[in-house]
Parts: sequence; C-alpha cells; structure tokens
Amino acid sequence: MGSNISIKYNIDIVMVIDATGSMDSLIGTVKNNALTFYDDLTASMSRKSKHVDQVRVRVIAFRDYIADKEPMLASDFFNLPEDSAAFEELLKGIKADGGGDDEEDGLEALAYAMKSKWNTVGDKLRHIIIVWSDDGTHKLGFGAESTNYPRKMAKDFEELTEWWGDEEQEGIMNKSAKRLLIYAPEKKYWSTISDSWDQVVHFPSEAGKGLKSVEYDQILDAITNSI
Repeated sequence: MGSNISIKYNIDIVMVIDATGSMDSLIGTVKNNALTFYDDLTASMSRKSKHVDQVRVRVIAFRDYIADKEPMLASDFFNLPEDSAAFEELLKGIKADGGGDDEEDGLEALAYAMKSKWNTVGDKLRHIIIVWSDDGTHKLGFGAESTNYPRKMAKDFEELTEWWGDEEQEGIMNKSAKRLLIYAPEKKYWSTISDSWDQVVHFPSEAGKGLKSVEYDQILDAITNSI
C-alpha cells in the first residue's frame, strides 16, 4: 500500500559563474530571474510531483587569478524565498569583465563549491553545483603565484577528483546528495569531469559564445531533473 505523504527535498544550489566579459548575457539571465527563482523552481518541481521543503543558494563568480584584481567572489548561502532580495542584490553587483587569456580559473571555483557548508539535515538532500563557462579552464594551481590565491586548495586535478569521490569511495561531499551540472565547451577538464566523474551532466556549448543560447527554462528543467 503506497503512502500519501509527499517526500520533501532540502536543496542546496551553488551557482559557479564565469564572470568574464563574454558571459554578460548569461549573468543577465540569472540576475533577471533572481527574485522569482524560488517560485519558479518550486513550480517546476511540483509539475514533476516533487516537493521542496527548503532551498538555499550560494554564488561563486570566477575570473583569472593572474589577470584580474577580483578573480573570485564567493557568497554565503541565501535562504529562499526569505533572502531573495539579498540574492538579487549580490547578482546585480557581478559585472562581466576581465579574464586575461581564453581559459579561466574554473577548477578553483569548483573546489570552492565542493567545500560549501552543505545542509546535512533532512530526509532527502540535494547538493547541486552548476558551472557556467564559455571556455576551458586552467589547470589547478595555474594562478598560485597570485597573492590572493586560496589556501588549502587541491594541489592538482587528481586531488580534486578525490574530493568529488566516486561510486565506491565518498569524497568531501555527500555521495547520494551531490550533483554537478556543467554548461561549458567540450574542452580539457570539463570534458574529463563529465566523462569520468559520477553524478555529472554536461551541456556542451561553443567556446567564446558567452552561453547566449542557455535559456532560463532549460536551467530550471536541468535542476529539477537532477533532483
């Protein structure tokens, strides 16, 4: 006999956003929908008979440690819908500029995301990282000579892979809760991650196009399908 009690999800989302100049369109899309994000997500979940108990969102915007004065912005988690206005205000402050060479420091940003203070309370947890970038990423440590390079960073890609874990060995994230969505070109590291890490969905894009083709509804649908 089936239960009529709906399963409720506690959802943490970390938005990892390439904030270099060509990403203005994607950042604008996220900004424009910040205030309605909670309502839109819960409506999308409801259409698939999934019910939300709590949603928290964190933002990590990245550029290039060597080329940029402000290479990384990392917020705390916002509780939605209560903190929607503060979430919107943070996004409004992110300007798409800088970047130096084509590749950016996306792996450091991904590492930041993995080490988030994830919610550990609730029957059904989802810890979702979404990465948006329109180019490849430097190897880990490329910008280590910068004075503001983060301490306690994974020393190389192999260690970052250990942080993620696999089907047999848990990394620093909850094995059943973790999900990684990547909107990025099929370039080194992004492709390696999508080919070899578990719980990853890769939406390939064309390098240098600024992810202009990514629609808000696609983002919501991808999140919902990953839960």
